[in-house]
Amino acid sequence: MRFQENHKFNTKRKIIFLFLILALFFGDFISVYAQKKYVIVLDAGHGGKDPGNLGNGYKEKNIALKVALVVGKELSKHKDIKVLYTRKKDVFIDLWKRGDVANHAKADLFVSIHCDSHTSNAYGAGTFVLGLRGNKKNLEIAKRENAVILLEDNYKERYKGFDPNSAESVIGLSLLQEENLDKSLAIASLIQNNFAYKLKRNDRKVKQDNFQVLRETIMPSVLVELGFLTNKKEGRYLNSKKGQQQMGKAITDAILNYISNLKLNTVKDLISEEKNNSDIEYKVQIASGKNKIVTKSYNFKGLKNIQRIKVGNYYKYYYGNTTKYSECKKSLKTAKSKGYKSAFIVALKNGKKISVQEAVKMK
Repeated sequence: MRFQENHKFNTKRKIIFLFLILALFFGDFISVYAQKKYVIVLDAGHGGKDPGNLGNGYKEKNIALKVALVVGKELSKHKDIKVLYTRKKDVFIDLWKRGDVANHAKADLFVSIHCDSHTSNAYGAGTFVLGLRGNKKNLEIAKRENAVILLEDNYKERYKGFDPNSAESVIGLSLLQEENLDKSLAIASLIQNNFAYKLKRNDRKVKQDNFQVLRETIMPSVLVELGFLTNKKEGRYLNSKKGQQQMGKAITDAILNYISNLKLNTVKDLISEEKNNSDIEYKVQIASGKNKIVTKSYNFKGLKNIQRIKVGNYYKYYYGNTTKYSECKKSLKTAKSKGYKSAFIVALKNGKKISVQEAVKMK
């Protein structure tokens, strides 16, 4: 009888001990996870001496600011989000300073808010990411938004000969500025879908072009054109409190959705379990873009054995191919130390892309 009691006692003690170990492990895991603050920089276009477009007498700078403040107010309700503004009032801010705010804050996302204009009765909302010049129409939008550079002090020195009216100046891109293309396209699609399907705005799609304000940032970034002030009906809507609230909420919901996806990736990054499977391959994606770049180390800040794969119209660049997750994590650390801050791990099984979380579970 006493043996049975001692056995039961020991079993209970083991269970309690195991529970405490698990509690400590998961408590530490949750603590690390909970500490992450997602920094979102909201950029209200134009301001001060730069009113933006004045379609139908409305001021782009005022509407952009009001929508940015709506988005910021909603995002600030979430404890794991820190909101920063490039401006919170009617002041002129240089384009390079807007990007500088985000870069110094090590922001997770940069969203620049604008209103469009056109000589026709065009209407609808569009979202842009940084990329090579797509067509003449998009180039004109980019040139118009970039023209504010001419209002800045010492713009010739600051932008090293950049001419906002020159197609040649507009189309030059560095690899570093295309690193975040995948994530930029992801958030842009979320925003655009909310405009088109939730608010039933005319869908002008996600497009790529060379907005200088996006060139200045080193994180996923998008530029939103809320609609056309030159269209009387759309101008009235965007100048109304209802329109600003609705457009602001559409952007907010998209950002929250985007952050939820980032959280899933954060959980994956915390997985340290080692699995060996010859069918599983891990690699670090360091860049993605339309530029076909020779995979020599001098083009990739000294990183060797770069792999280039064409997917659709884009080229993706990978570093550190391995069958071991732990080795790939070391490669990721190396890539980030070289300046590829947005690099991330991808996993493939028999050449087909799968989630990292799924890959590490396989034996």
